Amino acid sequence: MRQLMIKIPPGQGPQVLQLAQQHNGRNITFLQAADDSDHRNIVMVNLPNRSVGDLLAALEELPDMEMTLLPHSVLPLSPPASEVPTYIKEVQPRSPVEIWLNAQQSIGSWSSFLGYALAGSIIVWIAMFTNTVYLLVAAMLVSPFAGPAMNTAVATATGDKALLRQSVLRYFISLGVMVVAAAILSEVLSLETATSTMINVSEVSAVALFLPVVAGAAGALNLVQAENSSLVSGTAVGILVAASLAPPAGLIGMAAAIQRWDMAVNGVFLLLLQLVGINLAGTLVFRRYGLSPQGARFRRGHARYFHASVIVSVLVLIGLLAWQFSSSPALQRSTRAQRALPIAAQVIDQRGDVRLVEASFRFTRPTSSQETPEALLGVVYVEKVGETAVANETLQQQIGQAIEQELLIQGFNVKPLISVTVLEPPEFEATR
Repeated sequence: MRQLMIKIPPGQGPQVLQLAQQHNGRNITFLQAADDSDHRNIVMVNLPNRSVGDLLAALEELPDMEMTLLPHSVLPLSPPASEVPTYIKEVQPRSPVEIWLNAQQSIGSWSSFLGYALAGSIIVWIAMFTNTVYLLVAAMLVSPFAGPAMNTAVATATGDKALLRQSVLRYFISLGVMVVAAAILSEVLSLETATSTMINVSEVSAVALFLPVVAGAAGALNLVQAENSSLVSGTAVGILVAASLAPPAGLIGMAAAIQRWDMAVNGVFLLLLQLVGINLAGTLVFRRYGLSPQGARFRRGHARYFHASVIVSVLVLIGLLAWQFSSSPALQRSTRAQRALPIAAQVIDQRGDVRLVEASFRFTRPTSSQETPEALLGVVYVEKVGETAVANETLQQQIGQAIEQELLIQGFNVKPLISVTVLEPPEFEATR
């Protein structure tokens, strides 16, 4: 529940008391206040979260009305004591007006925002330069991307042009700080080749869209749900949103510094995919919980801005997915490498004279040079089954050629390089 304090001119108290009771208010208090220059009535009421917006809308008609909303959960207790657990455990989502007001409040300070963006940029660069995973997690914790991401979704859901403009501005400035800082650090400290973490981040999966969709929905749910309705902290959700944005932003700056434009393009694709996916998922969740262009105390939104933002986001998303699935394997390396493993296992199982022990596939480091085309590198270990007169060298050649041929048949648009090793069991004599 939320506590609302309403200041009204004398004589309007009974009307406000009646409205508060109609909207399920609890522990209602009526006060008369006066000083040398002003006389006011004050009504304090505790409301269920879902009733806050409705009461504010009902109070809009009152002249010279002022109000204060306490944006924290309150626990109004009233007799009989046996009924307290019944209404205390009913935890409701925040009201749309509270979500919108929180979004407005979070776009104030620029100095601390830019400071955190710069700190996150430095940590991202160190993590990717040194291949340190826990530092990458720390960078996600520090990077201030969750606020602009969720504010953009709030602005889209409410059709608030001013909030949308401010949120997008903070969004791209923070991302720009990370890209530029990563590029400068790479130049100053003479980064010459791509690190393994950079390569891993640049390898896009065919299901890359799922991460921003989940992050956007989770971030919106965290803002919608009341404090006591979930065990998942806002910090954890913020890390999830930053996990979608911080690594690609750092990758773009570092790849540009070493002129690996193919990796930079992959980073731009990932970044755009995350931005659009987070915004669409967050917008849908906010709309589901009542945010719209018209609401109490935030009637500056317009439906046309909502529709325009959604249409643009959907068109951009369709374009990105079309680009991804028409550029194989450039934007599907991670998925394609995983799909090569069952193909190799199937080829080996069909032989009958060997069994698969271990196999791994990965793409060689991408390059823009046409003289060294991209290749899929496979390392396969097999073991003989039963007695066979085929020499190990012949087995290796036959299995490697069969896997390469099957990969090409399956549409792997790369040069397969397969290394097969036939393992021999150790020969020993039992001794006593």
